[in-house]
Amino acid sequence: MLGSTHGTLTTDSRRTRAIACGERSGPVVHGRAAQLGDLDVSGRPLHADVPDLDRFFRPRSVAVIGASDAEGRPHTGVTRQLADWAERVGARWYPVHPSRPSVFGRPCCPSVAALPEQVDLAVVLVGDPLPVVEELAEAKARFAVVFASGFAETGEAGAAAQRRLAAAVERSGMRLLGPNTNLNAFERFRDDLAGPAIALITQSGHQGRPVFALQELGIRLSHWAPTGNEADLETADFLSYFAEQPEVGAIACYLEGLKDGRSFLLAADRAARRGVPVVAVKVGRTETGARTAASHTGKLTGADAVVDAALRQYGVIRVDGLDELQDTAALLARARPPRADGVVVCSISGGTGAHVADLATEAGLRLPVLSEAKQAELHQWIPEYLSVANPVDNGGHPVGDRRGRKIIDAILDDPEVGVLVCPITGPFPPLSDRLVRDLVDAAEQTDKLVCVVWGSPVGTEPAYREVLLGSSRVATFRTVGNCLTAVRAYLGHHRFRTGYRSPFDDAPRTPSPSYRKAQALMRPGEQLSEHAAKQLLRAYGIRVPREQLVTSAAAAVRAAGLVGYPVVMKASGARIAHKTELGLVKIGLTSASQVRDAYRELTDIARYEGVPLDGVLVCQMVEQGVEMVVGVTHDDLFGPTVTVGLGGVLVEVLRDTAVGVPPFGEEQARDMLAGLRGRPLLDGVRGRPPADLDALVEVVLRVQRMALELGGRLAELDINPLMVLPQGQGAVALDALAVCSR
Repeated sequence: MLGSTHGTLTTDSRRTRAIACGERSGPVVHGRAAQLGDLDVSGRPLHADVPDLDRFFRPRSVAVIGASDAEGRPHTGVTRQLADWAERVGARWYPVHPSRPSVFGRPCCPSVAALPEQVDLAVVLVGDPLPVVEELAEAKARFAVVFASGFAETGEAGAAAQRRLAAAVERSGMRLLGPNTNLNAFERFRDDLAGPAIALITQSGHQGRPVFALQELGIRLSHWAPTGNEADLETADFLSYFAEQPEVGAIACYLEGLKDGRSFLLAADRAARRGVPVVAVKVGRTETGARTAASHTGKLTGADAVVDAALRQYGVIRVDGLDELQDTAALLARARPPRADGVVVCSISGGTGAHVADLATEAGLRLPVLSEAKQAELHQWIPEYLSVANPVDNGGHPVGDRRGRKIIDAILDDPEVGVLVCPITGPFPPLSDRLVRDLVDAAEQTDKLVCVVWGSPVGTEPAYREVLLGSSRVATFRTVGNCLTAVRAYLGHHRFRTGYRSPFDDAPRTPSPSYRKAQALMRPGEQLSEHAAKQLLRAYGIRVPREQLVTSAAAAVRAAGLVGYPVVMKASGARIAHKTELGLVKIGLTSASQVRDAYRELTDIARYEGVPLDGVLVCQMVEQGVEMVVGVTHDDLFGPTVTVGLGGVLVEVLRDTAVGVPPFGEEQARDMLAGLRGRPLLDGVRGRPPADLDALVEVVLRVQRMALELGGRLAELDINPLMVLPQGQGAVALDALAVCSR
């Protein structure tokens, strides 16, 4: 039996700032002017603009503005590094300084205007970069890098200075990296490593160091983009560019905030279409982290639940630690697609195997029980008293001779097995040395993933440093947790990639007939009454109960007869948000006398509370179903978002909701529902019939259409409760609140 209530969907449900597209001068798609088909219904791009960054990473000519070779000066080391880098990439480089005749033996240009050619890349070392950037723009430089800090990360005055810097760049067509960036793009990358590479994007140079150091473990890096404050070039630009580079096997990101949510999603979509995995640490899970990140880069961190949902929709793998970023990106860059999703744990210790198997199961990995035939095969080499069902306890001694390789091959030969995880808790020569060699040799001859966890705290053993790290086929980890995190990401990425269809492909391009009806119902700056909010829902084909709005007790009795007893009666007015708490809802009314009494009581309460009414709603009472909530809010980064979860009076207590960032399709809507803790309620519990899941998904998609079409004009929508009826009977919006933006 139902009353009516409203609940808070997200912590920032009142935010109404419309999302910006982030174009430089009008929508651009792949370097051309956007056509109608390239834009969604609200005029936002549907494809990522991929900047040509070839001449940034491999310029033909480089200018260093403010170059120095004076001993003890901070710019001297920077100049030397840039000069060395220019020579490595085969670029001509020109020092620029007004009072130095030469720098490191090279003739110095007194000004930007004196440069002998139009340069591809100019690095600005001066404290006040704006005049220099304007000169570079006039000289038609293609790219500029500004190291100076003191911009948006420092507050409003710095943000204003950064806007002036961005405006100077935008007018010219020159692209700018920074300000508040560093030298990471000009590091010395090893060129003796083979295989797919990791491309790195960071908003803090220090936080990228662990990933850069992977080269010492034999893992190739191809690029490093330190984006800084992103006055112009942003994370999305580098993400789109790296996704197109054939040598890039994975993209690793350290993100403190995003300049523009839509641009980032378009870039993530491009990577997803190309099948390039993206792994990201995104700061801002806590209020403290979000505040610190904002002070560092001056960008928005975003409501974390929305950020998490957005990343998940586009297959971006979110990890928490830099060690996880290292290991997960390395595995995804190098591993071949899985042949199966079954994981087998094989160890020389029963205790180790049981522990790792528990952790793997908790991580959501599937550990299939090996068939009786496979177990019998393994028992040819492993004593009968040891368990080989999965995890496989080999007992230790068999791996010290020819039996070890036979055990490994037998496991990998099982068609249900896609991943073999072998934890080696500590070195135990000669058993561990022989085991490591057998694992490496087996990995070279299989297309399945072999993972080794080298648990020794020392890490100097030849079996680890030379044999494991010398293999391009074995994925080696130092902790079980990182191994399982990476394996889960690996299997999840390939599942996602197999079924991925870009949500932007189906995004609406033109307004629907529903939009034209809805426009007439909007009241800028006002909250709509329940009656008006339900009319908005009707315009988008969302079912509401039979009801009539009345202004007298006699009319209420007539309406109840037409609607059909029993009925619900509710006060209706634009300023009423929590009717139940005010006593402005009466349910289960079964007679004319009850209806008359309820009308008088509702209007008396409203007068006492000083709440103006536009009437009283007499509604059909819907009693059987699952109470859900569906709503729309606005996020500062991503614009309109759709929330779905368990509804009713406990919505604020349970907080069991999932968020989707439009556009999204039916599969994403079903994924949102699958992630709810209360999802079993929709399947039917304690003898109740399963709910009409298809109807609920349809409502979510219709609400999404409303969010896309009305955009910033709809500040908030809250359908609570949405009664999802038994299978085949649909879903009914029993109450609704809508707030229009000014």
